[in-house]
Amino acid sequence: MLPKQRQDQIVRALRADGAGGVKVLATKLGVSEATIRRDLEQLHAEGRLTRVYGGALAVDGGDEPFADVNAVHAQEKDRIARRAAELVHDGESVLLDIGTTALRVAQHLHGRSLTVVTSNLAVLEELQNDEQIELIVLGGFVRRSYRSLVGYLTEESLRQIHVDWLFLGTSGVRPDGRVMDSTMIEVPVKRAMIKAADQVVLLADRTKFPGHGVARVCEPGELSMVVTEPGADEATRTQLTEAGVQVVLA
Repeated sequence: MLPKQRQDQIVRALRADGAGGVKVLATKLGVSEATIRRDLEQLHAEGRLTRVYGGALAVDGGDEPFADVNAVHAQEKDRIARRAAELVHDGESVLLDIGTTALRVAQHLHGRSLTVVTSNLAVLEELQNDEQIELIVLGGFVRRSYRSLVGYLTEESLRQIHVDWLFLGTSGVRPDGRVMDSTMIEVPVKRAMIKAADQVVLLADRTKFPGHGVARVCEPGELSMVVTEPGADEATRTQLTEAGVQVVLA
């Protein structure tokens, strides 16, 4: 991978998660920590991120982060999404979180007799013309940069419904199994989604172990299942299993 390509991926990862540690970025990109440190220093000098101790913070570059994130680890996300969609039976109700993996779940639900509830505007665009699916869009404030609905109205809408399945995204899973997120404004919505579902399924590729996040979304015991991939940290997977969470590898 050329340095420019690697640095572009660093910026995309930071836009997705809000922040990134040197060690995690090195693992994601398959390069040394020294290489990542040099890249971060250069990107900081160019104004494309903010360098902090141990890593970096995203800056608002005015781009569309959703499209950037959707292109990262696309094959892994699609395998996880396909496996998640297989869990759902016709006639059931599904709540889809924001994010690109949830969008991919929606792509695997086409043509099925389901009720889909979402705050994800990309999911709305994906399913709006599928007459087999009863589509419910939550209200709220439009967060254009990530094609989502957030705020009090979103949370209040969630308090009025109950669904069979929630497919939840994350920016990081801590070694003790806690689910974290870097986007503070989305966290209350995620918590309300968890309360609205019978089965809470976390969708997380291997880079989310440990990933990042400054805000706790939930404890491992609040999850029913985690759908991930074989490369996810084994110790964290064991911790989740001991907490009673079913871990499914896609």
